[in-house]
Amino acid sequence: MTISNLDLPVQTLGFSLGNADQLAGELALTVSNALRSAIAERGAATLVVSGGRSPIAFFERLAQQELDWAKVTISLADERWVPVGHPDSNEGLLRRHLLQGPAAAARLVGLYQSAASLEQAAERADAVLAELPPIDVLVLGMGEDGHTASLFPDSPNLEAALDPRGARRCLPMQAPSVPRQRLSMSLALLASARLTLLALHGPGKLATLNQALAGESYEAMPIRAFLARPLEIYWCP
Repeated sequence: MTISNLDLPVQTLGFSLGNADQLAGELALTVSNALRSAIAERGAATLVVSGGRSPIAFFERLAQQELDWAKVTISLADERWVPVGHPDSNEGLLRRHLLQGPAAAARLVGLYQSAASLEQAAERADAVLAELPPIDVLVLGMGEDGHTASLFPDSPNLEAALDPRGARRCLPMQAPSVPRQRLSMSLALLASARLTLLALHGPGKLATLNQALAGESYEAMPIRAFLARPLEIYWCP
């Protein structure tokens, strides 16, 4: 079922699912099919996902998919600058809910780096991401302020992070809520994905999406940088 009350760009597809379980299942199927095709065509596949609590059901459904997981590389669109053992760590979330069973054979490229400052951590993460294979599938989320990954409105480095020709792969970002310090892939890296999916839950996120579609400023609502590109949107109430 398509999302009927959105004026979507011609290169964007919108799918409305009945509930969060259906969304997780459909998203897992789409992602696994794309990864399977990448492995068949190129011998390997790369998946980049977002953290937070909303993707947990998707992670668990994806872990159940039959894939040659040893040929899959997984990374994160963004990370909170906390150790992996911290309850707020996106990498820790991935390890608990996706890298289980056969999926544990996948290679994980995390963003968290121990360093004296957030800037130094971002520089180290940038160097690690230089070795990341081309991204086959990117799964994004969105906040009700229009942020995606950790590309937050009013973050000091947002302009550089949204530069489509920027050389940096990872930048230090500041979230408006605790934990404030974040690491985020740049638009230049995220936009290189062969397939980009956006997963949204609830009427509030749908209202935010409508607002984003009605405006143009990437800095005001960074999700707009992705709505201007080929994209598949999955939404449930």
